[in-house]
Amino acid sequence: MKIDNKKIQLEVDSFWDTHITPTLTEYIKIPNKSPSFDKNWKANGHMDKVLELAADWTKKHLPKNATLSIKESDGRTPIILIDIPGEKSGNVLMYGHLDKQPEMEGWDNDKGPWKPVLIDEKLYGRGGADDGYALFASLCAIKTLQKNNCRLPRILVLIEFCEESGSPDLPHYMELCSDLIGEPNLVVCLDSGTEDYKRFWTTNSLRGLIGGTLKVEVLNEGMHSGISGYIPSSFRIIRQLLSRIEDENTGEILLDELKTDIPAHIRDGVVQLVAILEEHQSFPVSPSTDNPIEGHLRTTWKPALSIVGADGLPSSKDAGNVLRPYTSLKLSMRIPPLVDQNKAQEALKRALTDNPPYNAKVSIEFEEPASGWSAPPMSPWLESAIRSASNTYFKNPPSSMGEGGTIPFMAMLGDQFPKAQFVITGVLGPESNAHGPNEFLHIPYAKKLTSCIVSILNDFPE
Repeated sequence: MKIDNKKIQLEVDSFWDTHITPTLTEYIKIPNKSPSFDKNWKANGHMDKVLELAADWTKKHLPKNATLSIKESDGRTPIILIDIPGEKSGNVLMYGHLDKQPEMEGWDNDKGPWKPVLIDEKLYGRGGADDGYALFASLCAIKTLQKNNCRLPRILVLIEFCEESGSPDLPHYMELCSDLIGEPNLVVCLDSGTEDYKRFWTTNSLRGLIGGTLKVEVLNEGMHSGISGYIPSSFRIIRQLLSRIEDENTGEILLDELKTDIPAHIRDGVVQLVAILEEHQSFPVSPSTDNPIEGHLRTTWKPALSIVGADGLPSSKDAGNVLRPYTSLKLSMRIPPLVDQNKAQEALKRALTDNPPYNAKVSIEFEEPASGWSAPPMSPWLESAIRSASNTYFKNPPSSMGEGGTIPFMAMLGDQFPKAQFVITGVLGPESNAHGPNEFLHIPYAKKLTSCIVSILNDFPE
């Protein structure tokens, strides 16, 4: 069905201004950290508060003939399911999450993780762009289509609450709700990013993630640092262990189990991507390569290690001349698509714990590993629908990109439904800084992206 594009954009903009932005403002205020970052998440009640906010809003804006259900098994985070019957054959699954990353230091004085601030049409605060807007934008798109008498396929909106922890509860709900989920023909995920704010972007690959805490112990308690030299430093030992898995001069990961051959079409796509970008995102330090093609491949199809936390190290102002009993580092290892996350994790464990220096006590506790994902070939109708949507609402052709982050649900769906088509997109563009300080949602971009989703769903074939 042909739709009036100008009318659609006006309706979407109005819905965002009236119903979405004010609700996201309230959502940002709630420190609903994912379970990995809030072990007492249930007792603290922030997740229940977000669940109530989302459910109340959904009830007020429930699409025609839709049903809302909430599943919460004992000891697990909840999920929200909104089932909208359709007139076309086929099933669409729309996905997002409502849990958040922790606070992170470095926010500007006038901003904060739980302090929503609107500046220059950017809504600052934790979780608005990653990924609180997804539920509201999905229902906005569906209601706009219904308002314009468009025929829809059956659509199921699934919102989870543990994505930032690696989605450990999702396999349980996938099995529990398998009859309701059915077999999706199209998956729309609004949890990814962009390279600019000038076009509709899709994600064609995601890296996986292995997270864990590496601990080296040398003493039962701290001792006067005069004994150092005889008792080895736990920090020095942990540096040695890290050198087993990473070349500290280049950042290259040394374990073959964490690497994969990069397909030729991926390399070709990166060449095209770099060619269309007029300017590249700036970083606070010099990048490890001045070759933008290599830079994109390092971010999307090569493994990389980050140290994201530490224990056993007092702050500088509290540090005495003490040989510390232990050093503990939290590791975040990004792994490429096509790498088996379980084999990679086992390789990491062997490398870090076998034959420890000085017979030190070395242990590592892993979180649930997440697989990477590579998109299947796009069907002609979907490729045409995305091109039409981007040209209509952005006045620019679309583009695709690999992402360095992880969306565990996409790998689960890709394995379970190999025939499904995917539209992985989102609002996390330049400087939006998901997971970091000064995270923001670019509202004008989010509005146009929502209109693109309207257009793509309208083009879903009969």
